[in-house]
Amino acid sequence: MERDFDNDPEKFDLRQIASRKVVKLRSFYIHAFIYSIGLILFTLKHYFGLPLNAFPIRYLNTFVMVIWSTAFLVSAVEIFASFKIFGEEWEERKLKSILEKKDKKQKWE
Repeated sequence: MERDFDNDPEKFDLRQIASRKVVKLRSFYIHAFIYSIGLILFTLKHYFGLPLNAFPIRYLNTFVMVIWSTAFLVSAVEIFASFKIFGEEWEERKLKSILEKKDKKQKWE
Protein backbone atom coordinates (compact mmCIF):
# COMPACT_ATOMS: atom_id res chain seq x y z
CA MET A 1 0.00 0.00 0.00
CA GLU A 2 1.51 3.28 -1.05
CA ARG A 3 1.39 6.23 1.26
CA ASP A 4 1.50 9.78 0.05
CA PHE A 5 3.24 11.76 2.75
CA ASP A 6 2.27 15.32 2.05
CA ASN A 7 2.97 18.10 4.45
CA ASP A 8 -0.73 18.90 4.42
CA PRO A 9 -2.14 17.76 7.78
CA GLU A 10 -5.71 18.24 6.58
CA LYS A 11 -5.29 15.63 3.85
CA PHE A 12 -3.62 13.30 6.31
CA ASP A 13 -6.51 13.66 8.79
CA LEU A 14 -9.09 13.10 6.07
CA ARG A 15 -7.25 9.97 4.97
CA GLN A 16 -7.21 8.69 8.54
CA ILE A 17 -10.95 9.24 8.92
CA ALA A 18 -11.65 7.57 5.58
CA SER A 19 -9.36 4.69 6.49
CA ARG A 20 -11.21 4.11 9.77
CA LYS A 21 -14.54 4.12 7.93
CA VAL A 22 -13.29 1.55 5.43
CA VAL A 23 -11.98 -0.70 8.21
CA LYS A 24 -15.32 -0.51 10.06
CA LEU A 25 -17.27 -1.25 6.90
CA ARG A 26 -15.00 -4.16 5.99
CA SER A 27 -15.36 -5.73 9.43
CA PHE A 28 -19.15 -5.30 9.20
CA TYR A 29 -19.24 -7.07 5.83
CA ILE A 30 -17.17 -9.94 7.22
CA HIS A 31 -19.55 -10.16 10.20
CA ALA A 32 -22.55 -10.14 7.82
CA PHE A 33 -21.05 -12.97 5.77
CA ILE A 34 -20.35 -15.14 8.82
CA TYR A 35 -23.78 -14.32 10.28
CA SER A 36 -25.50 -15.38 7.06
CA ILE A 37 -23.62 -18.70 7.10
CA GLY A 38 -24.63 -19.21 10.73
CA LEU A 39 -28.24 -18.37 9.93
CA ILE A 40 -28.30 -20.85 7.05
CA LEU A 41 -26.82 -23.59 9.24
CA PHE A 42 -29.29 -22.80 12.04
CA THR A 43 -32.20 -23.01 9.59
CA LEU A 44 -30.97 -26.30 8.14
CA LYS A 45 -30.48 -27.78 11.60
CA HIS A 46 -33.66 -26.69 13.35
CA TYR A 47 -36.28 -26.37 10.64
CA PHE A 48 -35.19 -29.07 8.21
CA GLY A 49 -33.83 -31.43 10.86
CA LEU A 50 -30.46 -32.08 9.27
CA PRO A 51 -28.10 -33.87 11.67
CA LEU A 52 -25.39 -31.21 11.85
CA ASN A 53 -23.43 -32.22 14.94
CA ALA A 54 -19.99 -30.82 14.22
CA PHE A 55 -18.35 -28.93 17.08
CA PRO A 56 -19.42 -25.31 16.61
CA ILE A 57 -22.73 -26.13 14.91
CA ARG A 58 -23.79 -28.38 17.76
CA TYR A 59 -24.11 -25.34 20.05
CA LEU A 60 -26.05 -23.23 17.55
CA ASN A 61 -29.42 -22.93 19.25
CA THR A 62 -32.22 -20.38 19.44
CA PHE A 63 -30.65 -18.49 22.36
CA VAL A 64 -27.35 -18.10 20.52
CA MET A 65 -29.13 -16.91 17.37
CA VAL A 66 -31.17 -14.33 19.30
CA ILE A 67 -28.03 -12.90 20.92
CA TRP A 68 -26.11 -13.02 17.63
CA SER A 69 -28.97 -11.38 15.71
CA THR A 70 -29.17 -8.60 18.30
CA ALA A 71 -25.43 -7.99 18.11
CA PHE A 72 -25.58 -7.98 14.31
CA LEU A 73 -28.44 -5.48 14.23
CA VAL A 74 -26.71 -3.22 16.76
CA SER A 75 -23.53 -3.23 14.69
CA ALA A 76 -25.52 -2.52 11.50
CA VAL A 77 -27.29 0.43 13.10
CA GLU A 78 -24.00 1.70 14.51
CA ILE A 79 -22.23 1.54 11.16
CA PHE A 80 -24.92 2.94 8.90
CA ALA A 81 -26.33 5.49 11.35
CA SER A 82 -22.86 6.82 12.06
CA PHE A 83 -22.19 7.12 8.32
CA LYS A 84 -25.49 8.94 7.89
CA ILE A 85 -25.25 11.20 10.97
CA PHE A 86 -21.53 11.82 10.82
CA GLY A 87 -21.25 12.36 7.09
CA GLU A 88 -18.75 14.32 5.07
CA GLU A 89 -20.07 17.72 6.18
CA TRP A 90 -19.65 16.82 9.84
CA GLU A 91 -16.15 15.50 9.15
CA GLU A 92 -15.15 18.72 7.44
CA ARG A 93 -16.50 20.88 10.28
CA LYS A 94 -14.82 18.73 12.90
CA LEU A 95 -11.54 18.73 11.01
CA LYS A 96 -11.63 22.52 10.67
CA SER A 97 -12.33 22.95 14.38
CA ILE A 98 -9.45 20.63 15.30
CA LEU A 99 -7.09 22.46 12.96
CA GLU A 100 -8.22 25.85 14.34
CA LYS A 101 -7.55 24.69 17.89
CA LYS A 102 -4.15 23.46 16.79
CA ASP A 103 -3.38 26.80 15.11
CA LYS A 104 -4.45 28.75 18.21
CA LYS A 105 -2.28 26.56 20.38
CA GLN A 106 0.72 27.12 18.12
CA LYS A 107 0.21 30.90 18.12
CA TRP A 108 0.51 31.07 21.90
CA GLU A 109 3.65 28.96 22.09
